[in-house]
Amino acid sequence: MQVSVDRDRCCSSGMCVMNAPAVFDQDDRDSLVMLRQAVVQPEQFEDVRLAAELCPSGAITVTEDGAAGTGA
Repeated sequence: MQVSVDRDRCCSSGMCVMNAPAVFDQDDRDSLVMLRQAVVQPEQFEDVRLAAELCPSGAITVTEDGAAGTGA
C-alpha cells in the first residue's frame, strides 16, 4: 500500500489524524495534513483506508499493491 496526501486539497478536518494517528499528522503552522511515516505497515491498512474514505476534501490517496501478490 502506498499513501499520499495533497496539502492543497486539505481542509484541516483532522479525520485522518483521528483514524490513523501513527500515519497522519497536522502541521502546527497551518493544520494541513502531513505524513508522519513514509511506509504504511499492514496492521495500519484498515485505518488508512478509513481515513482516506472519511476525508471530506479527498486529500488522501491510497494505492493498493494489487498484483504484487502480497495478499494485502
